[in-house]
Amino acid sequence: AEMVFADARIPKENMLGERGAGMRQMLTTLDAGRLGIAAQAIGIGRAVLEEALEYVKVREQFGRPISRFQAIQWKLADMATELDAAELLLLRAAWLQGQGKPFEKESAMAKLYASDVTMRAAVEGVQMLGGYGYCKEFAMERHMRDAKICQIYEGTNEIMRLVISRALLK
Repeated sequence: AEMVFADARIPKENMLGERGAGMRQMLTTLDAGRLGIAAQAIGIGRAVLEEALEYVKVREQFGRPISRFQAIQWKLADMATELDAAELLLLRAAWLQGQGKPFEKESAMAKLYASDVTMRAAVEGVQMLGGYGYCKEFAMERHMRDAKICQIYEGTNEIMRLVISRALLK
């Protein structure tokens, strides 16, 4: 159903926010939302890491668990390190927000990094699980889809790079 308000007058006391500040208010809302997306991505990434850890300890190749192979160990180390770094970016952005300081660049950095790290972790997780990682019966497949959407909503990661670079070039 379509609603049209022609010549409608809104009393001043019913106005949300400041007159002429709607765009700024909307962008601030996006900045805060990006913190939520970063947190969501980190949660997905941690689930990927946990599932990968469980699997590599029981999956055997050449008579031993694949967790004993250096290539797997390094991938797990990278996942854990990058997820911790993403969490620190998120905490810094959230701290700035809590202090009432500008956090547009930092929220974009947190969202960009957390979602990219989680997507990389999910791709590696699928790879570690082999064919099982691609099956809908296993959570890893869903984690990869969930990781991908974190790179898209609340502004794509390409937009996050623009937000960050514009803040740097001010």
